[in-house]
Amino acid sequence: MSPTDRARLLALARRRGLISAREASRAGIHSQQLSRLVEEGVLARIARGQYRLAGRPVTEHHGLVVAARAVPQGVICLLSALTFHRIGTQLPADVWIAVERRHRAPAPGQLPLHVVRFSGSAFREGVETHRVEGEAVRIYSVAKTVADLFCERRFTVEALDRAAGACRVARVMRPYVEAVLA
Repeated sequence: MSPTDRARLLALARRRGLISAREASRAGIHSQQLSRLVEEGVLARIARGQYRLAGRPVTEHHGLVVAARAVPQGVICLLSALTFHRIGTQLPADVWIAVERRHRAPAPGQLPLHVVRFSGSAFREGVETHRVEGEAVRIYSVAKTVADLFCERRFTVEALDRAAGACRVARVMRPYVEAVLA
């Protein structure tokens, strides 16, 4: 590997946080250079075609970044969105990601993804962009995520009403729940 290719590749990895084989190729650097840097312990392969600087700290939301880069047209949803917004204590094994019904889903097995399909406004509504590890990650808002939980039948209205009563917010929540159900 030429010193200039190595320096350019490392500069790109430092600037981006994550680097893909495609990005290296666009910069005129052969994918073998990535493999060499992995063998040397300079880069770490985190997913197929995805690399980061070895030893670089990752956040608790690292999986969301990897999923967002692998499925750029997708939106982090449901259990993963709840975790991101710090609602609940469940840490899903897979990253839940929504793709529009007409788009191709990612190939199974590349990443631990749970893919759901939405269409039209159900896909477009409530999309927020958050910076995670320096990357733009599309994640549904809290309100959209709660509405999606109703659609996925993850809980019943009765269970929500009991929980709202226990938290002393039943009166505040009731008009919103009734509006959602109307």
